[in-house]
Amino acid sequence: MNALSIVVPGNNERRGLLLSQKLTATNVLAIGLMTFALFLGAGNIVFPPFLGHLAGTEVITAMLGFLLTGVGLPLLGVIACARIGGGLEKLTAIFPATFALVFSVVLFMAIGPLFALPRTAVVSYELGLLPFLGESGPLSLAGLSVVFFCVALYFALFPGRLVESVGKLITPMLVAVLVVIAVGVYMYPNSQLGTATESMLDQGFFNGFHEGYQTLDALAALVFGVVIINSIQSKGATDPRQVSRYTLIAGLIASVGLSLVYLVLGYMGAISHQLVAAPENGAQIISQFVNVVFGSWGRVVLAATVILACLTTAIGLLSACGTYFSRAFPVLGYKGWVVLCAMTSALIANVGLNTLLQVTIPALLIIYPVAIALIVVSLVKQMLPDPKLVMTFVLVPVGMISFVEGLHAAGMTFVDPVIVLLEYLPLQKQGLVWLVPGLVGGILGLLFSLRGENLASFTRG
Repeated sequence: MNALSIVVPGNNERRGLLLSQKLTATNVLAIGLMTFALFLGAGNIVFPPFLGHLAGTEVITAMLGFLLTGVGLPLLGVIACARIGGGLEKLTAIFPATFALVFSVVLFMAIGPLFALPRTAVVSYELGLLPFLGESGPLSLAGLSVVFFCVALYFALFPGRLVESVGKLITPMLVAVLVVIAVGVYMYPNSQLGTATESMLDQGFFNGFHEGYQTLDALAALVFGVVIINSIQSKGATDPRQVSRYTLIAGLIASVGLSLVYLVLGYMGAISHQLVAAPENGAQIISQFVNVVFGSWGRVVLAATVILACLTTAIGLLSACGTYFSRAFPVLGYKGWVVLCAMTSALIANVGLNTLLQVTIPALLIIYPVAIALIVVSLVKQMLPDPKLVMTFVLVPVGMISFVEGLHAAGMTFVDPVIVLLEYLPLQKQGLVWLVPGLVGGILGLLFSLRGENLASFTRG
């Protein structure tokens, strides 16, 4: 309950209201920059230039789709967390306990030690360290992974210092090198847009929409919500209305910063056709571009950008995972879970970037639509007569369809007959086959809840 709505607050509540402090502009900006840095990680750097390279002359259309899922959905996730005053645990509170636990564990494993966390170390290696080493073997990746997660672990073990260590120390350095890269892109003389692929000509917006999935930022919003709120409260703001307001401001600052970075990197990819004819991923595009534009200093600029961006994300993810798992399974405690997640991530990182990306896609097809539905319903929760019923009607069709699509993407052929049936649904070619069933389910859930409310009113009357 909102403390301000209590007519006669208790001693602890009155003390909490009296002690709640208004944050300074410096602290608000630092928390916003921390939020920006937490989101700006491996996928945020790798995917936009690759998308831009494929899009060429259609880069604006493709980037609009990318910004919708890469910026818009994370912002909605932060807003949802701000409104309820918490992260994923509060968002899933209306679910049955077992389902909420399973969904939360799967999401935290995906955004943590299984996919997103290892990817921060791999991208740091391939973009930051490998240009200095030339062709190198797996031993170098293993060494970098250990060092990388040791540094991230050092900061994550002290979550109360994240604003100082990330928001006020690391992020300003990251912003500085990003500005240098942006200037280089603007000054690049051969800035002609490449030719768009056939897929981009037909489905540029929806390709960008799906590419935004791989940033994992909509999922990260559910994970980082509690990190942002804890950072605000650590600065003395305890009034729920203040916490909600500052969380929203932090999300807006992060959204503006992410949008600018994505547009610069997308444009970089669109004008890079003369430099890289057929790149395997965005890492090759960025590496070649900075080498040409900045010369011998290019590798230093690139290494600083990538390692700082990936490090901040790794720190935030370790802190979020440690916070959640220590609450759900307190046998290890916060520090124990943080150490375990760091060790697991360092081990999985050794499979390499391309392998991680291939494994991530099926998992994202399963998790992402469910997370989107969860965010949207949570935003309108207060206006619904029966949020639990509406959520159930939305998540059942969305979850079933996304699960089948994920299995299909993983090569499970036994779901092929179901995939054939899904082709008759709207937006199947656009990769949004779950959208209309989810909307229909939401409308049915709302109608049933309104009918139940009317019936209850009639009975009472």
